[in-house]
Amino acid sequence: MRVLLDTSVVIALAQERVEIPDPSTEAAISVMTLCELHHGVLIASDEIRPGRLRGLDWARHYLEALPADDRVAPAFGQLMAEARRLTGSRPRVGDALIAATAMAHRLPILARDRDFEAFQGVEVVFV
Repeated sequence: MRVLLDTSVVIALAQERVEIPDPSTEAAISVMTLCELHHGVLIASDEIRPGRLRGLDWARHYLEALPADDRVAPAFGQLMAEARRLTGSRPRVGDALIAATAMAHRLPILARDRDFEAFQGVEVVFV
């Protein structure tokens, strides 16, 4: 089975606070997760930065980053429009890009929070 990891799961895996339920699972990330990890390193205090940098290095070494390409773009537009119609509010762009990547590649998202509930048609598995 192949899955797309949410940023919170990548951080928890890098810190060994969570495990993927099935060890044979092949995991990937959205390029948006890679962007969020880079951002996290740059805004971290000197005290926290080394741990975040280790997490970023871990993700870059062990996970494939799927691009936001012409397959992801229409899924992003669809998810943003549907979520806005259903909830009346605009979802976070980062979450929508991660969800659109999952939709375009037909992958479930492994997540630790409820950020993806606004997106119809995206399978979310909580760890």
